[in-house]
Amino acid sequence: MAEPTFPRLPLDDPTLADRHLLALPAGVEPEEVEVLAASRFRTVGWEDVTPETTTRTGMMPAVTAAFGIRTVGRRAPRVRALRLARLSRLAGPYSIEAQDAVALGLPASSVMVWVLEAPRERGERPWPGGDREGLKRAFPDGLPVREEERVLRWLVATARRLCGAVRTQTGVVLTPDPDAATDLTVLTDRWLEPADVLALVQRVQPRAYLSVATPGSWTGPTVLAGRGSQGAVGGSPEAGGSGLRAALEQHGVVDPDDRRRLMAEADAFDELMLAAPPPAEAFGVLVDLGVDGMLAVEVAACEQLPPLMEDLPWTKDGVVAYRVRWEPFEIEQIEQEKPSLGHRVARSRSAPLVAGVAKVLQAAVGGEIADEADFLVDPADL
Repeated sequence: MAEPTFPRLPLDDPTLADRHLLALPAGVEPEEVEVLAASRFRTVGWEDVTPETTTRTGMMPAVTAAFGIRTVGRRAPRVRALRLARLSRLAGPYSIEAQDAVALGLPASSVMVWVLEAPRERGERPWPGGDREGLKRAFPDGLPVREEERVLRWLVATARRLCGAVRTQTGVVLTPDPDAATDLTVLTDRWLEPADVLALVQRVQPRAYLSVATPGSWTGPTVLAGRGSQGAVGGSPEAGGSGLRAALEQHGVVDPDDRRRLMAEADAFDELMLAAPPPAEAFGVLVDLGVDGMLAVEVAACEQLPPLMEDLPWTKDGVVAYRVRWEPFEIEQIEQEKPSLGHRVARSRSAPLVAGVAKVLQAAVGGEIADEADFLVDPADL
């Protein structure tokens, strides 16, 4: 039997039970974990944990139990750790046998395990509601906060991206569904006008339309709004109640001629803005998917880049984000750890459309594609 490439997970270490573990399947390289860490944290770097040593601690049983493995004398490879934040680092990778993975509650396909060393920082008990990542289920007595929350959410996002699992310090195993992350964002230094973006999206979905107000589509408030509602049959009370009406009587414009002049100036300004509107700083394109929900493309300046992109030359003068999102018919299903079958079916039909739109946009404007966790995606993988 060939020697493992990585040292075995030290299941006899009593401190291991108090750590969060990241388990990954075969085919994942440590460099992939490093890149995903650099996509979220700015202080990523390798550190030595232990030098290469020779150990002999007893005989290895044929079948080991969780936290009960023993090693025969052998040269142990050096263990390294990936620094994530000031107080947190990810030690590994370690190899693990299938029977030990199952004993820990991890998928039997796990061959690599990383051990998170992070401060334990817990806040209040979780509120009722959605629990997409399963953290409320894993921490019913108090959710992680501050640095522990940041690194733990990154662990879950990494497990989702690499088809792995996370064993929390509480013993709960989280196996996020890779298919649950559908949204993509194209990050580029090129701005396209709404009509150009619409034309690109229509290559994938001909029914796409701009989500912007058109001139003449709004004619002002209804006659049953505001003061016009007072005394009208079926009208609603004035917003703000009698207090607003009293304030207007005390501080408002009393003279009818002055009111007419002010209204005329407001109408003239509105007419000017409708005739020559300012350049759009943000806009959207929508696609009605029927029972599957909506597909939305939101275009605006990017407020915060993934750390991995901050030092690229073309990002210095600002970046435009083309966010391609899927919004299901039952929006609350997005926040469920295990959504309904109907949601998963609609998602399976909508995800290729999201990927297709993102690829078309990226081909036109260049730049990079990022997923929901700010991890970069190769367009060839979509």
